[in-house]
Amino acid sequence: MSFSRYTEDDIAYSNREIVRGLWSGDLSEITTFYKNSVNPDYYHTVYKDNILVNDQAKPQFEVQYGNINGSGSVNLNPGVNGITASRIVYGQYRNQIYGTETQNFKFANSLFTGDVNDIFIININRSRYKESLNPGSLKLVLKNGSNTISLTDNSKDTPTSKYIESNRYFDLVSGSAGKNESVIINPNGSYGYVFPDLGIIIINPNALAATPANGGISFNVNNYASNRHGELFNLISNGGSFTLQSIETVSSVFFFTRLRNKEFNYTTNPSFIDDNGNILYKSLVYDPQTFVTTIGLYNDSGELLAVAKLSKPLSKSFVNELNLRVKLDF
Repeated sequence: MSFSRYTEDDIAYSNREIVRGLWSGDLSEITTFYKNSVNPDYYHTVYKDNILVNDQAKPQFEVQYGNINGSGSVNLNPGVNGITASRIVYGQYRNQIYGTETQNFKFANSLFTGDVNDIFIININRSRYKESLNPGSLKLVLKNGSNTISLTDNSKDTPTSKYIESNRYFDLVSGSAGKNESVIINPNGSYGYVFPDLGIIIINPNALAATPANGGISFNVNNYASNRHGELFNLISNGGSFTLQSIETVSSVFFFTRLRNKEFNYTTNPSFIDDNGNILYKSLVYDPQTFVTTIGLYNDSGELLAVAKLSKPLSKSFVNELNLRVKLDF
């Protein structure tokens, strides 16, 4: 077996960003929403296809509701009041975002600066968003009765990234394509946050509760019955449009594999030599011809690390050379 060592001149590197539709089928927008009726009482898994009709339907995202006092879901233990799924959900995302059990969520603006007890959560399925959500691609339409609002991140209006602890985030604003298109300051605080690297959108229900004149959709926040996460699903389903893309940085290494005229013209294939290593066909003694089908990449210990297959065999002899490019993505 013949080997040829790569030099630095034979290797090149590149990085590129790949943007694609976030949803199944690389779609950027989905307009139909179905939930699995067997979900527990603290979240719904949402599909773009009816799971009862298409058992191959893929989950797209989950909707959840959290309340610091446990309202909005039933007690996990009937004998212990206030220990509910919504309370656990609030604490889970508080710890994930703020890294502490003492910092409550804030959705502040110039009219509102206090803590909030309620959060809606949209958690994008991990396999959907690859490396992160693509800032500026979000457009989420929510509809309550005849009132509609379009929400997006404010990445196009924000020149520098902002962080809560180590979590990069953008503010959730009224608009589309990463730009705030409203001059209204909601009296109940901002609409929430978008965490692109976590695949999480946190929504402030109180901002949705404001009247349309104040930037809301008159959502009822005083309903403390269970299935509040189902109400978020209804707002999304009634809105009928959820647009989002993923972005992924793909690093590539290119190995330029040069087969010079005097190299790789012989083979140990049994069809080429006999048991003693002699060439079977005399016409190939002085004019051997081989066909390249595979390139193997080895380390210094002779261990095979990667294999590249050619789309078709290429002829190799003393009178021709081949220059092939092997690309590794990671």
